[in-house]
Amino acid sequence: MIKLWRWYQRCLTVHPVKTQVISSGFLWGFGDVTAQYITHSTAKPPPLLRLSDKDKEADKDAEFKVNWKRVAITSMFGLGFVGPVGHFWYEGLDKFIKLKLRYVPKSTRFVAAKVAMDGLIFGPIDLLVFFTYMGYATGKNTSEVKEGLKRDFLPALALEGGAWPLLQIANFRYVPVQYQLLYVNIFCLIDSAFLSWVDQQKDAAWKQWFTASFLTLKERGGTGGV
Repeated sequence: MIKLWRWYQRCLTVHPVKTQVISSGFLWGFGDVTAQYITHSTAKPPPLLRLSDKDKEADKDAEFKVNWKRVAITSMFGLGFVGPVGHFWYEGLDKFIKLKLRYVPKSTRFVAAKVAMDGLIFGPIDLLVFFTYMGYATGKNTSEVKEGLKRDFLPALALEGGAWPLLQIANFRYVPVQYQLLYVNIFCLIDSAFLSWVDQQKDAAWKQWFTASFLTLKERGGTGGV
């Protein structure tokens, strides 16, 4: 493990962008395999309810098989977007807050500014690009992609908005800037599994609840402003 870590450090020093691109592609692909397995497992009824021979035969037919095409598509998102864009985003964000805002590194204002900008700018863009890309890459037309965004974007943004700020506080406060991308990539393994799972949930009831709640709040806001 120590040798692997030292090898990664050397790669990151010599080829920072290439290293982040490759590691992001691998982690997002692995995350999609995890999401497929979770989706498959949760779709199966509990063992106690599968008593008949017919159910057992159905179990054999429904054995978990990795959709490698989907893994490749998701991995390409890590390679083509998360890796390069994430690298320049976190490097640029650190320089902007140090040089333009002149906040003291690791201070409360420094960390708060980073977390806020990451959550308000990069977070929504990342989700928008992910769901748009996954829609077109899996063969959907423009109207289907728009419907998918309406269905998936708000639930994912709400759920991620509760987790990523906490993770990023620790990242920006305690992790040296040269390893912040590694930190993010490690949690991107979980994030990629989560986003892939969200995308595979289609019109799940919990998604409809999020969307309906948002529309209700929006209508109330519009009525209150009249």
